[in-house]
Amino acid sequence: MVFYRKYRPQKINDLDNEKIRETLYTVFSSQNYPHAFLFSGPKGLGKTSAARIIAKVVNCENRKISSSSAKASKDRKSAKVSKESIEPCNKCNQCISITNGTNIDVLEIDGASNRGIDEIRDLREKIRLSPAAAHKKVYIIDEVHMLTTEAFNALLKTLEEPPAHALFILCTTESHKVLQTIASRCFQVHFKKATTEELVRSFERIVHAEKIKIDKDALELIASLSDGSFRDGVKVLEEILSLSKGERITKEIVEKKHNVTNINQQVNDLIKSFENHEAKNGLNLIAKIVDNGGDLKFFAQAVIEKLHQLLLAKVGVGEEIEETALSITDLRELIEALNRAYLETRYSVIVQLPFEIAVINWCQKEAQEEPKFETQSGEGEIKQAKKSEQEQIIAKKIDPRDPQLSVIEHKQPKLIEKNEAFWNEVIEKMKSHNHTIAGVLRGAHLQSINDGQIVIETGFKFHKEKLSETKTFRVLEEVCSQIAGKEMSVSVILKEKGR
Repeated sequence: MVFYRKYRPQKINDLDNEKIRETLYTVFSSQNYPHAFLFSGPKGLGKTSAARIIAKVVNCENRKISSSSAKASKDRKSAKVSKESIEPCNKCNQCISITNGTNIDVLEIDGASNRGIDEIRDLREKIRLSPAAAHKKVYIIDEVHMLTTEAFNALLKTLEEPPAHALFILCTTESHKVLQTIASRCFQVHFKKATTEELVRSFERIVHAEKIKIDKDALELIASLSDGSFRDGVKVLEEILSLSKGERITKEIVEKKHNVTNINQQVNDLIKSFENHEAKNGLNLIAKIVDNGGDLKFFAQAVIEKLHQLLLAKVGVGEEIEETALSITDLRELIEALNRAYLETRYSVIVQLPFEIAVINWCQKEAQEEPKFETQSGEGEIKQAKKSEQEQIIAKKIDPRDPQLSVIEHKQPKLIEKNEAFWNEVIEKMKSHNHTIAGVLRGAHLQSINDGQIVIETGFKFHKEKLSETKTFRVLEEVCSQIAGKEMSVSVILKEKGR
């Protein structure tokens, strides 16, 4: 039997989420508990386990809290009830049958498979019958958000006027899809992703029972690979154990299995691919991680965390880290795209496909704010054509009619500086007309200004077509003429390969 099932929590104290433990202890400190619960949160956090524990708590034959003692306490807060007295005994017939899944008064229903109104109507008919042997008839409906609208409405009527012997526990990974009328009639408990401490607590229960020799820092690393999920974390622990061959499990063994030793360098390499819009490099990196048996979800999480740090640094929050050519908008869009890809891996036939699509979409999207162009090496090397805002501000305005500007001489740096200043002013003025075109111009090159003729060179056919559009071309000539102080004609050429 796999660890997750073998060591499924059997009482409230076994639940590793501290907030959930305290909530349930408070709720069941007397007999005046809700008739319906709504458990929400990501998969693998123990919602179903908690639901089964509740079923045992309300039906345990040896539970020490009596109805008479509960009624005697008018003030619930003043009642002093020990946590031990709330726990199920796990020894009586009711507890054992619920644990084994054979209790006929505790029904688990898959909302995805029984989502129609007929199934809920059948439930409504049967719920009127008294429990066969238990104190409460418990209905655990998993993935309740999958029910149809008609089924929800039928369930609502039951929740509004439930029999005294009935208890509902609705579980969902998408609480926003549950009708508000349903949610409002339930005691809502949200299961958040587990912390490192909670995950390690869960692992320690298992390693102690299995007598596994493992270092604490190895458990912490496994926790970081778990994405806040107890179920995923236990699966990783099992994988590592199967490879340890009885030896003590160290942090290094976990790193070797999941290829996380060079994770920082891989993260930086992918971000560099984003900066340069190099889809090929990004895809090769992902393929390498997958081919080497690396944990792609862990890698994606590390990339998102790094982008998050860069974003905070950009707006002056958090620690200062290295500079990046990515703008605030770039960082935000990348975080959103990779986060979507991360979530989509759950349903993807090819696990890396969502990430590959995210890389391709980013690197090939049209009209970048900061386009890239090929260098003269002709080897596909990408270079960023960007001038800092400070340089643009201090750049001197020059008169293009200066005869010295008729020819660009590479041996005369001053002439080059003047042409750059003119070009920067063109880009700045184009921003007020069309921000996208200004971005395209930033990736182009001012080849020459000669006797009222301006020649613009670009390395991309798409950019040439964009600049040559009638409306854009007209505005571009007007801006150039305005800056030059005389009528200027513009031509756009495509850079020849190999130049």
